[in-house]
Amino acid sequence: MSIDTQLMHITPAGGNVFADLGFEPEEAAALKAESQRIIADKLAIKVSLMCELAGWIEAEKLKQTDAAAILGVTRPRLSDAVNKKTSRFTIDALVDMLARAGKHVQMSVR
Repeated sequence: MSIDTQLMHITPAGGNVFADLGFEPEEAAALKAESQRIIADKLAIKVSLMCELAGWIEAEKLKQTDAAAILGVTRPRLSDAVNKKTSRFTIDALVDMLARAGKHVQMSVR
């Protein structure tokens, strides 16, 4: 049995995967714009949660090592959150960290 490892097509950075999948140009553009909006919204939520974590650390005058112990994460992991490395976190993980910090996260849908 052989496995086909040859690539057929790669969408370049900044390209439109929806166009590459065969959607009509107008629909592909609309789908790309909508997906970019959704991604931007999720990133904004993550940044907001990360700012809350950083604010908690500052308000409590904690060292990252001490804060990490309270939150149940490693110091490098906490550093990534404080430095807003959004790709390394899910919203759920950030909400869990805030809960361990004694913060209550509420969601508002408009």
